[in-house]
Amino acid sequence: MSAPLRVIFAGTPEFAAEHLDGLLSAGHLVCAVLTQPDRRAGRGKRLQPSPVKARALAAGLPVLQPDSLGSTDIQSQLAALEADVMVVVAYGLLLPQAVLDIPRHGCLNVHASLLPRWRGAAPIQRAIEAGDAESGITIMQMTAGLDTGPMLRQLRWPLDAHETAGTLQARMAEAGPPALQSVLASLPEQLANAQPQNDGLATYASKIKKAECQLDWQGDAQTLCRQIRAFNPAPVCFSFLDGERIKFWQAEEVAMPEPQPPGTILAATDEGITVACGAGALQATQLQFPGARPLPCAEIMRGRSSALAPGQRFAGLDPNP
Repeated sequence: MSAPLRVIFAGTPEFAAEHLDGLLSAGHLVCAVLTQPDRRAGRGKRLQPSPVKARALAAGLPVLQPDSLGSTDIQSQLAALEADVMVVVAYGLLLPQAVLDIPRHGCLNVHASLLPRWRGAAPIQRAIEAGDAESGITIMQMTAGLDTGPMLRQLRWPLDAHETAGTLQARMAEAGPPALQSVLASLPEQLANAQPQNDGLATYASKIKKAECQLDWQGDAQTLCRQIRAFNPAPVCFSFLDGERIKFWQAEEVAMPEPQPPGTILAATDEGITVACGAGALQATQLQFPGARPLPCAEIMRGRSSALAPGQRFAGLDPNP
């Protein structure tokens, strides 16, 4: 192994925490951890630390939680650390040029897409939603633009018809830390051979909005099934049935025997709930009723068969989702 590096780590969710674990396991000196300020969450709306903060505190690492990195105060704190490199994984704050210039070897980002495709906030979800044939991880050197820096390494995987955002993220969380270690092991050489991105091929992975999660039954079944998989496990697609907000966790495209108004339940069995779409039909195999946990349809049918009877119809788009 090469000599350990002095690393500033910046990240917030569990995906980032897995990469922090990898850095520590590899013996690098993490001299500080940047993460988002604590947020209120749960029924009690109590302040909760990010997964990265929890992991950093457990490891005895110093934690910084600025609202932004634009102040000279936080920049001076970072400069005083004399870091070799900053590693950024799903941090959530923009790094100004003054911060990018602080570490001796600059800043690296582990991004969950095959750049230049899906720059931005939700690359995993947008790749599945768009029906991409493959996805992967890109480790790049950061520049002032949004995910525009030169690429040091890419890992790629095919996506099948059952891939969810959760399963894809789990693969990335397992493969990302070793890939990062391989880059850090020969960092000067890696930086010297970095490949520029083709900006003409760039697409933007916009942040997911709550309104996107309500299913529009006028759409085609294939698109709706991709949307359901893309938003699983969060924020989860939903639709209304007799005033109840039903969440859709798993679904697959099926044939529709004869045209029916979009949103109409065509069949309800232990295998799934078949719903007419604008083109084709989907069979939901895992649903969640209010106040309950997500359940396979075989269990839901034992207590909710009347609510899901054929002929019932899910509501169209809510004007105030």
